[in-house]
Amino acid sequence: MPSAFHIMAKPIGPVCNIDCTYCFYLEKEKLYPQKSDFRMSDAVLESFIRQKIANHSVPKVTFAWQGGEPTLLGVDFFRKVVALQKKYADGKEIENGFQTNGVLLDDEWCTFFKENNFLVGLSLDGPEESHNRFRINKGGKGTFQQVMRGLEFLKKNGVEFNTLTVLQRDNSCHPLEIYRFLKEVGSGFMQFIPIVERVAQDSPGDGLSLVAPNFTAASQVTDWSVEPVQYGKFLCAIFDEWVRKDVGEQFVQMFDVALSAWLGLEPPLCVFRRTCGDALAIEHNGDVYSCDHFVYPENKLGNIIDSPLEALISSDKQVRFGRDKLDQLPKYCGDCDVRFVCNGECPKHRFLKTPDGEEGLNYLCAGYKQFFKHIDPFMKFMANELRNQRPPANVMAWAEEKDKGFPSHNIGRNEPCPCGSGIKIKNCCASNKK
Repeated sequence: MPSAFHIMAKPIGPVCNIDCTYCFYLEKEKLYPQKSDFRMSDAVLESFIRQKIANHSVPKVTFAWQGGEPTLLGVDFFRKVVALQKKYADGKEIENGFQTNGVLLDDEWCTFFKENNFLVGLSLDGPEESHNRFRINKGGKGTFQQVMRGLEFLKKNGVEFNTLTVLQRDNSCHPLEIYRFLKEVGSGFMQFIPIVERVAQDSPGDGLSLVAPNFTAASQVTDWSVEPVQYGKFLCAIFDEWVRKDVGEQFVQMFDVALSAWLGLEPPLCVFRRTCGDALAIEHNGDVYSCDHFVYPENKLGNIIDSPLEALISSDKQVRFGRDKLDQLPKYCGDCDVRFVCNGECPKHRFLKTPDGEEGLNYLCAGYKQFFKHIDPFMKFMANELRNQRPPANVMAWAEEKDKGFPSHNIGRNEPCPCGSGIKIKNCCASNKK
C-alpha cells in the first residue's frame, strides 16, 4: 500500500452539460446501461472520503473532483464533501482540486471555492475559434463565451485556478497564439494535455466507439487526435518563448515535470514515471478502476462498498497494472537517450511498433524526442542553477547570450560549457545555437 495515492473522483460519472467532440469519457454511460441517475450517493461519498483519508499515511490528503461536469451536482453537494472531510480528517490537512468546463460558474460557486481553498482547473482550449472547434454544447454551439464568463467569476472572487488545454489536431498548430492568449486571460499555471484516441474498424462489441488501450484488432487514430510531430513543435514553440521571457512568472506543467527529471528526480506526473498504479479513478457508484484512462470492464478493481479501498489499491491486479508500464517497455525505448524523462509515457498511447517491429511504441514518441532534445541545454542550465541554490530564472539571460554565441563569456570552444554540463562548449550549447 503506497503512503499516498491519487484517485480521480467522478461523483457524477460521465454526465456533462456540454458535448466535446473529442471527449473519451461521455460514452462511459454505456458501461452502466441500467443507470439513469449518475449522482454519487451519500453512502458512497462518505465511504470514499473516510477510506481515502484513513489510508493516507502522509499529513496532507488531496481530493480531485472531476466528471463529466461536477458543477451539475450543485454547491450543496460539495458543502457536504467539505463537512465529511472535516469529520474524518483526523488531524490531516485536506486539499481539493476541482476540474470544470466553467459554464455554470457564478458567485455562489466561486464564493464556496474561495472560502474552502479549492484549486479550480478550468478547461479552456485557447481563443474563441480554437476553443469552439470541439468544445460545444448539446445544441452544437461553441461554449467559449460562457467559459470566459465563468473565468471572470473566478477572478472576481479571488479563486486560485489553472487552465487545462486539450491539444488536438487543430489548436496544436497555433502554439504561440494559444500560449499568449492563456497568459492574457490570467492563467499562471497551464496544462497542455494531448488527446489521442482510436476507433475500431469493426465494433468491439462493448457498446463503446473508442477502443481500449490494449485493443489489438484493426483500428485507426481519430481525425481530431494530435499528430506526434506537431505536438513536439507545439511544445518547442511555447518553450522557446517561455524560457526567454516568462520563467518564474508563468508555470507550464510539462516544463516543471521535465526539470524534475533533469535534476535526477522521479518525474512527478504519472505518465512520465517509470511505473504507475497509484493514480486511480472512482466512479459515481463506488467502482474503482486502475486509471481514469482505463475505465473499461477489464480494468475494474472492485467497489468500495464491497471491498476496502486499501485492498483494491494493493491488489495483485493493480500492482501488475503498475509494473506493466516498466516491464512492457520496448527495448527500443529502454535504449533511448530521453528515456530518463519520458519512460515510454502513458501506456494508453503505446500502440505502435518500434522500427525493429517490437510492440508497444508510444504514438507520441517522435514529438517527445523532438521536444526533450530541444530543451536539453536549457534544462541542464536550470538544473545546475538549482543545485547551486541560484534561481532557475537566470536561464533567461543565459538564453539570450546563447542566442548570440556567448560573446560576453569569452570562452574557448574547448572549455567547459557555462550550462554546467561538464561538456566542452563546442559539443554542448554552442552546437545548438539557433
